[in-house]
Amino acid sequence: MVMALRMTHFSWIFLLMMSGVYSADDWGVSYSSSYICALKGSSVIMSCTYKYPTGYKIKKVFWTKLIEKGVEPPDLFNDSEYSQRIRYLGDKQQNCTIRLNDVTQKDSHKYYFRFITDKDNGRWIGIQGVTLEITDLHVESPESVTEGDTVSLTCKSTCNLTDRATFIWLKNTQSLTERNNKLLLQSVRREDAGRYSCAVHGHKLTSPHVYLNVKYPPKETFAVVSPSGETVEGDSVNLTCSSDSNPPADIHWFKEKTFLTHGQIYSITSIRSDDSGEYKCKSRNEVGEKYSDAVTLNVMYSPRNVSVSMSGSGETVLGDSVTLTCSSDSNPPVLNYTWFKENESSAVGSGQSYSALQSGFFYCVAQNQHGSQRSAAVQVTVEAVKDFTAVAGVTGVCGGLIFIIIILFVWKKNHRHDDIRQKQDDLYVNTTCRYLAHDGALSEVNTANQNHAQHVSVAPRGLNGDQTTGRTLNSGDTEEIQYITVTFHRNQEMKRPEENETQYDNIRIHQPDAAMRSADETVDDQTVIYSTVK
Repeated sequence: MVMALRMTHFSWIFLLMMSGVYSADDWGVSYSSSYICALKGSSVIMSCTYKYPTGYKIKKVFWTKLIEKGVEPPDLFNDSEYSQRIRYLGDKQQNCTIRLNDVTQKDSHKYYFRFITDKDNGRWIGIQGVTLEITDLHVESPESVTEGDTVSLTCKSTCNLTDRATFIWLKNTQSLTERNNKLLLQSVRREDAGRYSCAVHGHKLTSPHVYLNVKYPPKETFAVVSPSGETVEGDSVNLTCSSDSNPPADIHWFKEKTFLTHGQIYSITSIRSDDSGEYKCKSRNEVGEKYSDAVTLNVMYSPRNVSVSMSGSGETVLGDSVTLTCSSDSNPPVLNYTWFKENESSAVGSGQSYSALQSGFFYCVAQNQHGSQRSAAVQVTVEAVKDFTAVAGVTGVCGGLIFIIIILFVWKKNHRHDDIRQKQDDLYVNTTCRYLAHDGALSEVNTANQNHAQHVSVAPRGLNGDQTTGRTLNSGDTEEIQYITVTFHRNQEMKRPEENETQYDNIRIHQPDAAMRSADETVDDQTVIYSTVK
């Protein structure tokens, strides 16, 4: 179509030249620029000049975008799509410049200037025209970068802008200092992630934003226990792992070094004491991984496995004690240990250890803030002192007393005057030997031992012959002990504790009857000695 118009145009010129009316230099349209690249929404100025022969007058000037053979081109000023946006800036002599406001993609086209004179053969169109291309802006950037990389963002249009442009960069609607169509980010940080867009200074058009995705490994990974505070056996607990990473990290849970499960939250329902320990989470993505610090679960529980241990076999003699020790498993440790004797409601002691002084079944109760538990009962047997020990003790005491009495008599004999005769019908020493068992009770003597220590006889050396009454004694024998009988009496029946004792031990010292002594012997004194041993 353009070639046909050119041929028609040249045909007109040729016909005019042949007729001698005017030359080709008398007619023409000159455009300042045959190509314009403008931003969407901007105003475009298409400048041109025209000329025609002398003697012609301009009747009409207009711009058009359609040229068809044999058809008069339409006037853009009469087109509803242009009428409100186009303005003629030229005159009707030489200037044919126009301005088109708020251009859109639909305005991308080729435009021509045409003028008509007052003569029928005086019409002209500038077939070279002006090509207008409307463009928008967009930002080119990589889809994602890794922290530490260098990245370049470019502000682009579909054509090279005709006017020299000063670019403006925006991040999250905030203006940056860069003024070129390229934005260079070196050693990208996670803070550089965001929405970027560009614009041209003096124009309203702003490119659609693009999101710069900066990947980085997990950071600030930490685990939290909820609810916080004391955890008691039977409670429900959630452990939550938080991590800052891009892309989002996968979460792995561990107790000590043992893997537990995946997921941001690890839940424990009806927690038990063996759930106590250190927990940590690991966050991992395609860039790296990081462990959290360990958090400790300390599960509290009431005493359990309460038991009693004892020193020795649990059997002891009267006066000694058996030490009982209470042990248990609890968290926190047991606050109170209380001791009871079975079938008794009142406590008999407290503390982790207890000394049992009497026979019976004993148990302990362990208690902390969360509850208590009692142990099984253990038996303690306390036995009385053995019989042979009691007899030996009494015999030893009495023997010692006899020895003292003999010493006293020897002493008296050596210190009396030679002419003093001693007259002693009977010397009684009543010795009461008492001994009490522990807690005031004397153990019953076995039947087999009841005949021990019935009497003890002591005879002085040199005494021969019959010791019957009426025998004449030598003067040297009158003051000697003839014989001593020790009689040990025991109760055959058990009496009350305060009465259960040996009543008397009688020590009798026999000498010749008074009739056998010389009539002239003078008895200075008759002495009876009583000795009581308790």
